[in-house]
Order: sequence, then C-alpha cells, then structure tokens
Amino acid sequence: MVLLWNEFRGTFVGGHEMYQILTDSECDLPAKFLEENNVKAIYFHTEIDGKELVNDFGKSYSLDKFYEQIKAGVLPSTTQVNVGEYLEFFKKYVEKKMAIVYVGFSGGLSGSMSSARQAKEILLEDFPEADIRIVDTLAASGGEGRLLLEAIRLQKTGASLDDLVSWFDQNKLRLQQWFTVDNLTYLYHGGRISRASATLGTLLKVKPLLDVDPAGKLRFVSKIRTRKKSLLTLAEKVVTAVQNDPDQPIIITTSGDWDAAELVKQHIVSQIPKADIQVNPIGMTISSHTGFGCVAVFALGTQDRQ
Repeated sequence: MVLLWNEFRGTFVGGHEMYQILTDSECDLPAKFLEENNVKAIYFHTEIDGKELVNDFGKSYSLDKFYEQIKAGVLPSTTQVNVGEYLEFFKKYVEKKMAIVYVGFSGGLSGSMSSARQAKEILLEDFPEADIRIVDTLAASGGEGRLLLEAIRLQKTGASLDDLVSWFDQNKLRLQQWFTVDNLTYLYHGGRISRASATLGTLLKVKPLLDVDPAGKLRFVSKIRTRKKSLLTLAEKVVTAVQNDPDQPIIITTSGDWDAAELVKQHIVSQIPKADIQVNPIGMTISSHTGFGCVAVFALGTQDRQ
C-alpha cells in the first residue's frame, strides 16, 4: 500500500484522503455509533438549579432523569459552546497536521457555530496551512445526525474532503425535518412563541407542527388539534419525503415519549415495510427548549426546503 503525505492537507492511504470528521452532541446519534465510526464530538452544556450538566449523550447524567425533571416542569437553561472550547477541540488535530471537518448544529439556532468559525480563524493565524472546514448543517437533533450519516458514508466510500464539503453545499437543504411538541410552555420559555399563544394553545390542546427553515431557524408550519394527529402528520411527512428513495436511513428522535415515537415509526413502516428507521433520544440541550414529549422526524427529500 502506497502512503503519501501532503502536509496540512491530510494523509492519503492507498490513494484515499484521510481526514477527521468532528461534530457536537446535538447530532443525537448514539455515542457508540460515533465511536465505531471514529467521529469525535464536542459537548454542549445545560444548567438546572445552578448545576451545570454536560450534554455527553447521557454518559454523566441520565437522560431519563432529565426527562423526568422537565416533565415535572423544571425549566433548564442552556449555554453555547464558546470559542475557547472549540480552540481546544480543533487544535489537537491541527497540531498533528490532520485535515478536519466540523459538521455542526445549526447556526440559526445557536451561536456555537459562530464560535467554531472564530476558533478556526484564530488557529489559522498560528497554523496558516491547516485545513479546517466548518459545515453548518442548518439542522437540529436527528437532522444534524442524518447529515452526519452522509459525511460518514462519503468518507468510507473514498470521497475527498473537497467532495464531502461540496456534497453538503449542494444537498443539505434537501433535509426534511419536522417536529411536534406536547407542551407549549417550553417554546414560550425559549422565546419561540408568545405567552398568549402558549396559554391559548394549551387550553385548546393545540399541537404545533414545526420545521426548520432554509436559514436553519425553527418555524411554525401549522396547528393541529390532537396529539395523535400531529404524530401521524410527522409520519406522513417522512413517507412523502422518501418516496423516491425509500431505502435511505430515517431518524426519529424524542425527548422521552417513546410510545409516541413508536407510533410514528409504525405508521411509516405500515407504508414502507422495509424502512431503515432508528429512534434516538433528544439530548438535554434541545430538550430544554422543547420540553418532555417532543417527537421529530428526519429524512432526505428530493427538493430543497423552502
């Protein structure tokens, strides 16, 4: 096997460029899966009653316990990953002359993406030949995870770093991501809706359908009167999105309502029997803004979302 070295542009093994894929804990993919695919993650933070919790895929703080707390009405706060944390995260690879690509949480939902870009510019002052790519997925939760699956697939099939970034530029808006929540209080607490809307919606048992716009920001799509109907609507959105590629991975995530997530899964399977579906927990950061019972679905469609 021929080994070629191109300084600061990555290692080439057997003609394939090697680069490190990085992400963050908002991708909501299993930690074991990331480890098996050599993807490294930086962790977001959440705070409850003055105690800082690390959103490390449930390793240091039980997600089930966290879900119980928000179900009981606890209102956590969240903080973005700062520039210093990204500097430390990226630098260990840059110092080894490894090319890196950070596939991260939507800049439309968090200032962390801006911090990552600032860290890149600071590192380039000391390592001007470093190859650091920043990809804003414009996605959240399993949406970021769904796009990360594509990054892993591309790397495994021998795609260069340029090709990988180009794929994201051309395809990331094809991601369809739909959400519903069971408690409007958390959307109000996070500044997504007004107090009046939250109060009236709760009284009328409104279950909102939300998605993420092309700028990576959360938006309301419609109001649905029952929980079950909102869940079935999620399933139908996925079935429509994947009709031209029904074998693709589909991700469902939930902040603790596993029965609701299973209902969505089974409705999809009833129409696509061999659907490749994984159901994952939503991490503490996003759950802090959705409350208990959020269910979300993610798949690649054929058209860019508008």
